[in-house]
Amino acid sequence: MNGIQGTHMWGLYLSGALLIVLFALFSCSASDDESSVNSIQSGNAANPQGGTSPGGTSQGGTPQVGAPQSGASPSQNASGNALIIDHTSTDLDAIPPEWIEKAKETLHIAYGHTSHGSQITSGMEGLASFKGSLYAYNSGGVGGALDLRDQPFSGASDLGDPDRTAWAISTRSYLNQHPEINVVMWAWCSQADGTAEEINLYLSLMSELEKDYPDVCFVYMTGHLDGTGLTGNLNVRNNQIRQYCRANGKILYDFADIETYDPDGVYYGDRIPNDNCDYDSGRDGVRDANWAIQWQNSHVEGVDWYSCYSAHSQPLNANLKAYAAWRLWATIAVWRF
Repeated sequence: MNGIQGTHMWGLYLSGALLIVLFALFSCSASDDESSVNSIQSGNAANPQGGTSPGGTSQGGTPQVGAPQSGASPSQNASGNALIIDHTSTDLDAIPPEWIEKAKETLHIAYGHTSHGSQITSGMEGLASFKGSLYAYNSGGVGGALDLRDQPFSGASDLGDPDRTAWAISTRSYLNQHPEINVVMWAWCSQADGTAEEINLYLSLMSELEKDYPDVCFVYMTGHLDGTGLTGNLNVRNNQIRQYCRANGKILYDFADIETYDPDGVYYGDRIPNDNCDYDSGRDGVRDANWAIQWQNSHVEGVDWYSCYSAHSQPLNANLKAYAAWRLWATIAVWRF
């Protein structure tokens, strides 16, 4: 009898051990699958441009807690993870076509800007000519295009014109008249180079809009480069915006970061770059080269890059802004709607 009981107990022990092993294997497999999905969300899958600046810092010199996790989906925002669109988000081929189609089917975008901000839309217009109708956009989404309403607001031109609050008033007015809008984005001209209090005002107004219009995705933005470098006030203010967005799970289109790297991931942030992509090649304090022109000249137009209007800058800059914009639209669409 004791022998039979012992055999029975050993059988139960072995069965339990087998179940533990199987559970561990399943958990590892699930973890690998989740890592794969997160890699796609972040723009790192099949992304050869995932380089960061020396020491893992952004153009602004802050730790890029970020760059590999920058594509966290809007659906993850509630748990504190931000969606950061930056130079790691410019691999157009890494965006699944079905994500782009989802954006065209579900998004209704209102975008306010002046000349610098037009780099995004002029780049997107050129991209549609370069790559075809998959990337088409117009006001209203006619013909299956993305519904992107360019400069639709009255009473404000950008985040600082005519002042630092008019854009928020204009946004409320437009949303009240157009309840179908579910994405709002505004760009800076030069006004991001302000005081800490002025940037806090911007962040506060955005937060109030998010609370009052919970069904709308509001996209934060950094200001374009101005040549003042890592220690300049603009970079300090851009870092203020970045840190707030990361800490509070916001959606950020990092305009400045995108124009700090070339398509190969080469970093120019420590070479006093400006909005025209000029930089200091000799590290002697003089901007004497242009990374965008250099890259364009060493690659094939119509194959590696396309010509388009790019206010205050070079076509390649608008190319990259367009690629990143489509990453933004596609990610919002897939994970929010």
